[in-house]
Amino acid sequence: MAFDGLFIHSLLKSVTPALIGGRLSKIYQPFSQDLILTFRKERKNQQLLLSANAQYPRFYLTKQAISNPAQAPTFVMVLRKYLEGSVLQSIDQVGVDRIVNFHFSNRNELGDQVKLVLSVELMGRHSNVILYDQTSGHIIDLLKRINPDENRARILLPKAKYELPPLNPGIDGFKLSEQDFKKLSVLTPVDFSRKIGGLDRDDRDELIGYLEDDYSYSSFMTFIEQFNKSRAFVLKTPNNKRKIFPYLPYHLELVKESSDPDLNHALVEFYQYQANRDWVKQKATHVEQIVKNEQKKLSRKIIKLHKQLDQAENSEGYRIRGEILNANLAQVKPGMTRIALPNYYDNNHPIEIKLDAALSPARNGQKYFTRYKKLRDSIKHVKEQIKIAQDNLDYFDSIQTAIDNAEPQDIDQITDELTNQGYIRRQQKQKRRKKITEHNLNKFRLSSGKTVLVGKNNYQNDWLTLKKANKTDLWLHVKNIPGSHVILQDKEPTDEDIAEAAEIAAYFSKAKNSAHVQVDYVQDKRVKKPNGAKPGFVIYTGQNSIEVTPEKQRVLSKRIN
Repeated sequence: MAFDGLFIHSLLKSVTPALIGGRLSKIYQPFSQDLILTFRKERKNQQLLLSANAQYPRFYLTKQAISNPAQAPTFVMVLRKYLEGSVLQSIDQVGVDRIVNFHFSNRNELGDQVKLVLSVELMGRHSNVILYDQTSGHIIDLLKRINPDENRARILLPKAKYELPPLNPGIDGFKLSEQDFKKLSVLTPVDFSRKIGGLDRDDRDELIGYLEDDYSYSSFMTFIEQFNKSRAFVLKTPNNKRKIFPYLPYHLELVKESSDPDLNHALVEFYQYQANRDWVKQKATHVEQIVKNEQKKLSRKIIKLHKQLDQAENSEGYRIRGEILNANLAQVKPGMTRIALPNYYDNNHPIEIKLDAALSPARNGQKYFTRYKKLRDSIKHVKEQIKIAQDNLDYFDSIQTAIDNAEPQDIDQITDELTNQGYIRRQQKQKRRKKITEHNLNKFRLSSGKTVLVGKNNYQNDWLTLKKANKTDLWLHVKNIPGSHVILQDKEPTDEDIAEAAEIAAYFSKAKNSAHVQVDYVQDKRVKKPNGAKPGFVIYTGQNSIEVTPEKQRVLSKRIN
């Protein structure tokens, strides 16, 4: 289900009472298409997320802590100038379209009262957030400035007159009278549904189902009145795609997953994973590019080194050719470039030996022995280089796993780590690294009530394992695969505790989508960090192992922060 007009109508039932009369105290733009507006009302803060993301434009109240960028974009500076400290007077929707207007009252530099409108247009790739003066109707600024050549329907630039986008307004179902319904009832249910505004395809199909069951005004109003309630139902399609509705559909091929009496609360959970992935992707673009480049370079280097090792370990042919050549020097004539001689290591079958015409027969033999010795002597060095390269590749795999499991605010720590390791150039005015606390970690509660802590990057892993954990706590990590350090805070866990904690460890690893994942566990006192080791790298002894298959919903249902 998309963020259609009727869905917005339902959501406003939940959002409006929490915001009306609140004073706008803080505005920031954590990501390119997303705004956070913090309202102060009745001694409580309410955070409103406005997103003009082309794939999933949306708005809802959120409690998620999202870091405020050090440098505010131009649009945020304008919003702060005109709206910070203003009072939200009302919120209204344009008919049943995907446009929501937030009406503010504030005073300008002269002390005169001004009325301002922040218009949120949730229209796919045309989504936008526009601030305009209600009295003059002129745009003050907007999130996405559009060149007139790109949009000839209206001008979307500062100082232009604000106009609504081209709309195809259907009938407002909430205002449809029984008499008007009877006039339309000559239409088929399909054609009737097309006359009603604010419906996406799923809503339209559901309405058609209602009318096919009972083509009456009562049936129609039963369907429409569902949008006057602010509740939520999450359902799955046959291919496991999740959809959220403000009502429980009966005529669609969907399976109910969960329900929630509060639509806003359900929306936060519904979009949280996808929004985090999108925000992390935006914030980690530079870091992820560095990681991928290093992974490619190291993978190519390892392949090349293995070829060198294979050549070195199969270098006996050079020694054999040197010996056979020395044993048959008399048969080698000046100027020869190759010769076939009997190989006494292979029943005297002929072996072809390449020669350098500029060298004497003896010097040609010595050349083969020199090549053989050089290759044999290189074996130890090549093996060491392979181990170093593989360790570095494992390290960058651990960084990529940390990015995959990161919250937006965790990317700063990952960037800081790569900077300290010399992979990112240090900025002259780089922020001082924030101290890691338990608040930074993922926290879970097992069925027994015991607590499990999970590091989300290498710095957090080191802090959790080496500083936070008690020596008698149980330490868990997937076997030989990059992943988070996991601490079960109990010195005598049950088998069930270990199995649940191991599933969490498997989920927060590179093997999160795999079955039959081996997880090592041992008391924290047996985990050590070698001198000079990279962040996140530890060694341990005396461990036991357990095999688990991580299941996303089961793991995340235990999360408590």
